[in-house]
Amino acid sequence: MGKLTRQAVLEGALRLADEEGVEAVTIRRLAGELQVTPMALYWHFKNKTELLTAAVDHLMAGVIADVRPDRDWRERLRVIVEALVGTMRAHPSLPALLQVADKEQAESFTRATEATLDILAEAGFTLDEGYTIASYLLNGAVTLVHGRLDCRAGMTPEKVAQERRMHALRLQALPPDCFPRLVEYGRTLEEPSDAEEYFSFGVDLLIAGVEAMAAKKAREGTA
Repeated sequence: MGKLTRQAVLEGALRLADEEGVEAVTIRRLAGELQVTPMALYWHFKNKTELLTAAVDHLMAGVIADVRPDRDWRERLRVIVEALVGTMRAHPSLPALLQVADKEQAESFTRATEATLDILAEAGFTLDEGYTIASYLLNGAVTLVHGRLDCRAGMTPEKVAQERRMHALRLQALPPDCFPRLVEYGRTLEEPSDAEEYFSFGVDLLIAGVEAMAAKKAREGTA
């Protein structure tokens, strides 16, 4: 095996986190996966928190990469949200990583937050409002992705299919005279829904809320 690089350590940690969950990422376990001694990892990261923070920094780097400053604020905001959702889909461990990492030390996360606040200020929101909206958008993206069984860390296709069937059966077992909508919805779960349609609708919903609030503020400002 060649010289262990920082990038190789990050990729190994993310692969382990995506497949088994963030709790599976330990220095000893990762060293075993990479076939090195734990001391080899400490050459790049002094502890697990620093490693996980670097993983967040690595993943968030692409969130604002395609944001064009000459575009309308609505389009720029959508690009950020779509990129965030896309990154979480590719790396289902990101939501959990955001909970345990030191985000203030992840420069790309800070840059993404700054860019979002700048966009929301252009939309007419105060700094406090912008920060609140940015937080809701982040949490909304996490919820949107986590809502898909196939986007959760450690979920194999077999587990996803089994969980979907069990959920469908539980809903269909409800008294139909009391919960007709839920019973009907349970029948739709027998087949997986279209992922692209699901995420497109979810992003539309998040952005529409911000646009509606911005329009309301604009009306109030001219009244």
